[in-house]
Amino acid sequence: MSESKEDREVRYERLRPAQIVEARGACPIAYIPIGAIEWHGTHNPAGLDALKVHALAIRCARAGGGLVFPPLYYGECRVEALMEAAAVDRLAIAREMDLEATNFESSRFRRSAAEQSRSYQELLLHILDEVRSLGFHVAIFAAGHYPLLDHARAAAATWWQYGKYLGKLMIPWAFSGYELVRDLFPDAGDHAGYWETSLLLALEPGLVNMARISDPAVGVLTQRSPAEASAEFGERALAAIVDRVVTAARDRLENSDRYLGHGLRL
Repeated sequence: MSESKEDREVRYERLRPAQIVEARGACPIAYIPIGAIEWHGTHNPAGLDALKVHALAIRCARAGGGLVFPPLYYGECRVEALMEAAAVDRLAIAREMDLEATNFESSRFRRSAAEQSRSYQELLLHILDEVRSLGFHVAIFAAGHYPLLDHARAAAATWWQYGKYLGKLMIPWAFSGYELVRDLFPDAGDHAGYWETSLLLALEPGLVNMARISDPAVGVLTQRSPAEASAEFGERALAAIVDRVVTAARDRLENSDRYLGHGLRL
């Protein structure tokens, strides 16, 4: 029995060589999910960011073609743009996690914040090199942890400066998802609130425990309470994101001339 479009295996690491060649030949787009290990409230798992975009990337690949690489959970700066390190209520987060708040001070790391960021971008550049070597024409970073979108865009722009001279063309792009549908969902893009909790309820409902939502909420940044989240809303938001990601991805694949030259469109 052949697989339906909805359940077709698109995870690169789970495919045999002939399956990879067939899928890549049909649509040489690679999705690269990147996230972080970060506090997402008392009701969500710590890996929400990568879990979210990995599942989202799978939906995109099944809807529009392409393959999905394993998600990256590690490597980002651990002293900036992280709830445990920078949130107003980081002390409460530390108490909930039974950690010392000083664990996330820069003095506890061998590298400065700037060095950690450069190291992470170097890792993303290497991943783009790897994806190009495997024969893909479009490489898409899906950034579940929103601050990583800036790093992914920086890596894509830097890679483009020399990647276009490496031989066969590969166009890099980066997205988080919420920024693509703000016109439809003005409150899109919160942290562990209504938006992210709804997405995970749609994607991985078994990982969310709505009964564990704390009052007051700890480490939650949102305009709507996570208690209002629903899988139904999550599905509507995901459908809109998938539609726009697939459209953008296919345009880069089918109309690559629009993306040539300097100033890569990100």
